[in-house]
Amino acid sequence: MLEQFLFQIGGTEWLWVVIVLIAVFFGAGKIPEIARSIGRATGEFQKGKMEIEREIAQATKEVEKTPERLRLEEAAKVFGIDPTGKTDEQLREEIKKST
Repeated sequence: MLEQFLFQIGGTEWLWVVIVLIAVFFGAGKIPEIARSIGRATGEFQKGKMEIEREIAQATKEVEKTPERLRLEEAAKVFGIDPTGKTDEQLREEIKKST
């Protein structure tokens, strides 16, 4: 019987149940403080998530090398130029200067 009741409660209703339980256990004065803490934690989680997504995007961009990039790196190595951290345009300019 209790299980049937629990499964009939929707998402928003659970929120109210949690708020009432917090008010009962911690007192009504603690609700704003707890809400702020939850908000801060959620914000920190979102910042961390965005940072990880940015790092993953940057890492995949670095891994994806076009055939043109590979040819530029080979040419740079022939002329003794280190291609690490340089854009395609920078490599082209340095190769032109070396020839």
